[in-house]
Amino acid sequence: MRRGAFVRELLRRPQGAFGAGWLTLIVLSALVSRFWTPLDPFDTDPYSAWLTPSLGHPFGTDSIGRDIFSYVVAATGTTVVVAVASGVVATVVGVGLAALGSLTSRWVRESVAVLIDVLVAFPTLLIAMALAAAFGGSLTVVVVAVGVGYGVTIARVSRSEIRQVARTDYVLAARANGLGTGAVLRRHVLPNIAPVFVVQLSLSMATSVLAEAGLSFLGYGAPADTASWGRLLSDLQKFIGVHPGSVVWPGLAITLTVLALNLLGDAVRDASDPRLRSRPAGHGTPGSPTRPVPSTTPPRATAPGAAGTPTTPGVVS
Repeated sequence: MRRGAFVRELLRRPQGAFGAGWLTLIVLSALVSRFWTPLDPFDTDPYSAWLTPSLGHPFGTDSIGRDIFSYVVAATGTTVVVAVASGVVATVVGVGLAALGSLTSRWVRESVAVLIDVLVAFPTLLIAMALAAAFGGSLTVVVVAVGVGYGVTIARVSRSEIRQVARTDYVLAARANGLGTGAVLRRHVLPNIAPVFVVQLSLSMATSVLAEAGLSFLGYGAPADTASWGRLLSDLQKFIGVHPGSVVWPGLAITLTVLALNLLGDAVRDASDPRLRSRPAGHGTPGSPTRPVPSTTPPRATAPGAAGTPTTPGVVS
């Protein structure tokens, strides 16, 4: 499928349009916040504490007078860095383990399968908390923990898909022609498992957003001088009984970002898989009954008494 046709097919779906639109807004906010925010997100003013939303402070202020809107915008940079970096780590780990568990000798495949099953048993957040306790809280710890943890999950899901593709005739023919394992993986295997892989990668990035927010909320994630939605939630939750509306904004940002990643992954899968793509109008869908087309040809006139023509009993022609 050509790139333009793929983009049109992706944006034609409501979940794809929403996911792409929201994530584009997040990326643009992350880029802009590197150079400019409406106010300094770390500037405190006790006399401006708990201001209600207004033109000057669209989301209001917190207990120490920080502008919540500026802080939420500045935290998009942290979210984008963690999501992209953890996605890269998960891709490298997942594809590497899946290839070793599918395209190598038997004893290597079995050893990798056991290793994957062992690593899957460890929860990602617990690994991140253990690493943070050992090396100190930082975004690097979150990226490594989530990337490795979800990379193992990607490997487990992709391993069976790679083994199916590796048994196809065109892969066997490529190997018979002397094509190496790396070339076979790049040219034939990865393009065919892309729909499954994209969904798992989007889940990995969504998990990294949640993990960074959760670890920052607990004090194990982003440092104090780095804007983070989770850290802002941690600061605001102490006053949730008095100012419950303040926690809506960082919580809503986390929820919409995770939802957009999940929906975009599903939309990319559907748009790239020809079996899930919509068919042209009039062709029907697999398994659906075909409605009969009414005939527009007028019935032929038949002579009286001809075969098939009803006659009135008792009337002699």
